[in-house]
Amino acid sequence: MLISEIFYSIQGEGELTGIPSVFVRTSGCNLRCAWCDTPYASWNPEGEEMSVGQIVEEVSKYPARHCVLTGGEPMVARNIRDLAGALHAEGLHITIETAGTVAPDGIPCDLASISPKLSNSTPKAGSIDAAWVERHERTRLQPDVLRQWIEPYHFQLKFVVSSPSDLPEIEETIASIGLEIPPWRILLMPEGTDEGVLKSRQADVLAICRERGYRYCDRLHIHLFGNTKGT
Repeated sequence: MLISEIFYSIQGEGELTGIPSVFVRTSGCNLRCAWCDTPYASWNPEGEEMSVGQIVEEVSKYPARHCVLTGGEPMVARNIRDLAGALHAEGLHITIETAGTVAPDGIPCDLASISPKLSNSTPKAGSIDAAWVERHERTRLQPDVLRQWIEPYHFQLKFVVSSPSDLPEIEETIASIGLEIPPWRILLMPEGTDEGVLKSRQADVLAICRERGYRYCDRLHIHLFGNTKGT
């Protein structure tokens, strides 16, 4: 499979924030988010072809017991289920960071970090081929697939928030899933790839979390390292 990067850092988002983890970033994505912070793994996929065995060998060089499969969209990577199984067999805790557009089909996973894409993710017409804009809008939200992730797995449901006006769409998306989701499983994260932008949106997101009982999700890696590869 095409691997953009494998690196050892700390988890910067969600309930495992601060945990030392090995990140395996697959290259390739079925979406084209306007604010994507890893275009080298989505808009312009790049990387090295690696076998499952080679990836496991590389991951085993690090002392972490947590491994994060991310992208791009890791669920579109060839042999991703074989990779998750092999890593799980090594005793690793597996987090899968996914937009929830591809069904899990029993993939080994200890934490499903699901980030449904709101309309704020759709690229503007003219910024990309029109066929991709239509494909993104058609693909980005699939309640049936989200249910397949939420029902069997320990999960967090993470939304990228650009402004308070996103709240009605967030709540419509949650309702469309048709399951009782505890508010502390719903994470709201300000959109941004630098510390200044994140801080400028922090107060609005915090206010929504206090009002609705949702969990605030920071981006610790941005504060510590900036928006750079390998962090």
